[in-house]
Amino acid sequence: MRLIFCGCALLAMAACSPPVPDSGAGVGFDNRNLRPGGSQTYVPAVPEPQAVSSETLAALDATAPSATGTTASTDGLGRSVVEASPSNPQPLQLENAGLSDEENFASVGNRRTIEDDARRRAAIASQYQVIEPTALPSRVNAGPNIVEYALSTNNPVGVQQYQRLGLNARAKFEKNCAKYPSAEEAQIDFLTRGGPQKDRLGLDPDGDGYACSWDPTPFRSVSAG
Repeated sequence: MRLIFCGCALLAMAACSPPVPDSGAGVGFDNRNLRPGGSQTYVPAVPEPQAVSSETLAALDATAPSATGTTASTDGLGRSVVEASPSNPQPLQLENAGLSDEENFASVGNRRTIEDDARRRAAIASQYQVIEPTALPSRVNAGPNIVEYALSTNNPVGVQQYQRLGLNARAKFEKNCAKYPSAEEAQIDFLTRGGPQKDRLGLDPDGDGYACSWDPTPFRSVSAG
């Protein structure tokens, strides 16, 4: 009884399963053509015999006009030449006479001798201009050198070396340092005005010899390396 019940279930499942598509019919194309009378049938996608050309390369006549309006002929060297037309543009010229062949040893050797090359080198050498060396220009005094100053000091930033007196030192420091585009410019002006011993503008209120928080450490590290 159990076997009969399983057989009926398998038959029911087979009847409900969808049909398997025909893989030979192609993907996304319908090869069915309508026949007279409304019947439909599958026709293989094969072109008609008239659509296949039986023309061969041997059948082409080099002197006969082509379907595009061009005429094939040969030049004096036996090479095939095809006349251009609007439907058949002129092909790109490969042998361009305007290109130099100076890198081709065989081509150059056929038209120029070693003596010719020697004369050409001598002509080029005669155009050389010899420039005699001159003395180096002297350094113009552009003010204090902060690199030399950095290497001449060894105290860290913030360690006092010089006595400073004045009221509102912090406000004066912030106001005057803001006038310089960089700390390097401030240090140069600070040394120009008598620093590090003197500080008329209050650029070095802590007396470490460095104006507007300028740091000499990078210059020292490069020199040590």
